[in-house]
Amino acid sequence: MVDMMLHPKTQGPLAGLVVIDLTRILAGPYCTMTLGDLGARVVKVEMPTVGDDARQIGPFVDGDDGKKVSGYFFSINRNKESIALDLKIEGDRAIFEKLLDSADVLVENFSPGTMERLGYGWEQLHARRPSLILASISGFGQTGPYRTLPAYDIVVQAMGGVLSLTGESAERPTRVGISIGDIAAGMFGAIGIQAALLERARTREGKHVDVAMLDSQVALLENALVRYQVDGTVPGPIGSRHPSITPFGVFRAGEGHIALAAGNDRLFARTLEVLGLSHLLGDTRFADNDARCSHHAELKAALEEALDTLPADEWLTILTQAGVPCGPVNDVAAVAKDPQLHHRQMLVDLPVSSTRSLIIAGSPIKFHGDALAIVEPAPRLDQHRDALLRELGLNQA
Repeated sequence: MVDMMLHPKTQGPLAGLVVIDLTRILAGPYCTMTLGDLGARVVKVEMPTVGDDARQIGPFVDGDDGKKVSGYFFSINRNKESIALDLKIEGDRAIFEKLLDSADVLVENFSPGTMERLGYGWEQLHARRPSLILASISGFGQTGPYRTLPAYDIVVQAMGGVLSLTGESAERPTRVGISIGDIAAGMFGAIGIQAALLERARTREGKHVDVAMLDSQVALLENALVRYQVDGTVPGPIGSRHPSITPFGVFRAGEGHIALAAGNDRLFARTLEVLGLSHLLGDTRFADNDARCSHHAELKAALEEALDTLPADEWLTILTQAGVPCGPVNDVAAVAKDPQLHHRQMLVDLPVSSTRSLIIAGSPIKFHGDALAIVEPAPRLDQHRDALLRELGLNQA
């Protein structure tokens, strides 16, 4: 009897790898989407009937079968196949075992302890499949006093200090406008998996990759921890301004706003020249970056007074021609029309039904000289069951 296995993809840097995806909502699916974008074959295992919880999160569009399709799910589950399995049922566990026989990586984002209860904890998996890599993405990690606590994006943004640094006022803690708590964990998960794959190539042994959403938020604190220790004060929200570089932020112009970053003395002098403020070069308040940071409010007032003389669009043209780093403050509608993003194929149009398509963000990772991989839309629940069972040599019943 021939032992039937899943065939990996043949295009992309991670071609040859098979990933079994037990994840749901955002952090885990973002990780596995990244692996799929890079050429891994990703088989998404979902609960029967309901599937990934993200399928119940809007916005919704009409599908071909009369059922609503989640745009949320659609945006983060491209390049995946779907099969619905209940891992508490013997027959479905047998199918899952066959999937694992072909797998290089298993990714899960259950609460710590769930995989052990299902019989697929790290020790159990590693004993039976020593080359398999297990990646666990959770709110607080597989160890520590918080390990069993539930977590969502807003919780880890708050606990990791990000909310305390975001917005205009400490009295109104502000969430980052995207789910950076989930997305950062998903990205670190993909990095950890690829590192484990490189080590496996040397040792033939799999690793357990343990990524926590809270840890990932702390990893993004940039220089805030150092500033707290050096300055002796707790960093707080400062709006769009940079805590250590001035001028660097959003500035009001005649009509609208512009983002401007003069990150060194040369660019600062050029900015003043363009704005007709060269006389400020002799002002000791703005003599160097440290001085400008200390007097950021006075400098912003002077810059905005000059910028008020022309509309933002005109200033952007003038500043760009002068080589000053700047840009428009785009809303999402403007992003969807941006010619640079279209050129970079960052706006991917995929069919969500036979009569409707949706534009989603593409992969930001490009490889010089390589054609971009074909992008497949997010799967319907259990869409690939029959094909997967045939490939594995299993009876449909």
